[in-house]
Amino acid sequence: MADTPLRIVSYNVRYFGHALRGLASTVGPKRRVSTAISSLDPLPDIVCLQEVETSSFRSSIAHRPSHPGETQLQAFMGRMEEIFGAQGREMPYDAFYFRAHHYKLGTFSLYTTGLAMLVNRRTLRVDRHNVDSPAQITYHHVERLKDRKQSRICAHMRLQRADDGRAFHVFNTHLSLPTPFAKEFWATKDKMGCGVNQLHEARKLVGLLTEHSQGEPFIVGGDFNSPPASPVFRYLCEEARLTCAQAAVGQIDPRAIRGFPTAGFMHMRMHLDHLFSGSGVRWLDMEETRPFGDTTSRFHGLSDHMPLIARFTLEDGVPASAPGTGAG
Repeated sequence: MADTPLRIVSYNVRYFGHALRGLASTVGPKRRVSTAISSLDPLPDIVCLQEVETSSFRSSIAHRPSHPGETQLQAFMGRMEEIFGAQGREMPYDAFYFRAHHYKLGTFSLYTTGLAMLVNRRTLRVDRHNVDSPAQITYHHVERLKDRKQSRICAHMRLQRADDGRAFHVFNTHLSLPTPFAKEFWATKDKMGCGVNQLHEARKLVGLLTEHSQGEPFIVGGDFNSPPASPVFRYLCEEARLTCAQAAVGQIDPRAIRGFPTAGFMHMRMHLDHLFSGSGVRWLDMEETRPFGDTTSRFHGLSDHMPLIARFTLEDGVPASAPGTGAG
């Protein structure tokens, strides 16, 4: 049915290396994350992943590739095929990788960074994407460290519902940590989301949302390294007028900086991950979204982040369009 809700997941998987504290990827987390995603009912239509490697020493030292050149995303999708196959179900996802940065020592690949998006081909069609050239949003506060700074990107897809052809956009991103090279870093107690570099990246991100969506509905998810009530969060909600999914369904108080942790490090708990939308999207629920540390979640212990899982609909008045009619 045309009004059937769609479901989206945004999840920082920490390179599938949480079992070894992020030092190296292992097969166990790939299999457990695959199991958790495949057990969601209804299945997600879109899965946005942050912190996914290409292939490197870190991604392969503890999990040898099944064939030469196998990437981390391919290895993960192999586990997805395995899990769905064991359940007697067809694996419905097509995977897309957006490369961000490559750290080398000479010709030796130490580690890589990137984003990934999985699209359920039963419910959605991919009209276009920027896999070959993800949008760069990194702000370089210290120019001489530019080549050493981890690149931040924005992945983009224009999707169409398979049932009625209505189009919308999905963006996936991962903002930088606040830079310690600005005086504001040392002047505030709560530093996450207060970095001048983070605000620059948020503004560049909003420019990309406007440029590529061209007035069509859009969703942007990711690890923003910024809690509610922070300058970055307030800019996105108040100035850029984005709608926070968790706030829209009443799951969080957007004025509370520590109300709903989505990530944890040692004894610290932080709300860093978000789903936002522009006009034309109506958020319905955040069922299965649990705070970090909730042992009842099927995602507990799989990463240093918890996924955001939401259902939404496209509001009435959003027209159907033919493939390729949107702006590139």
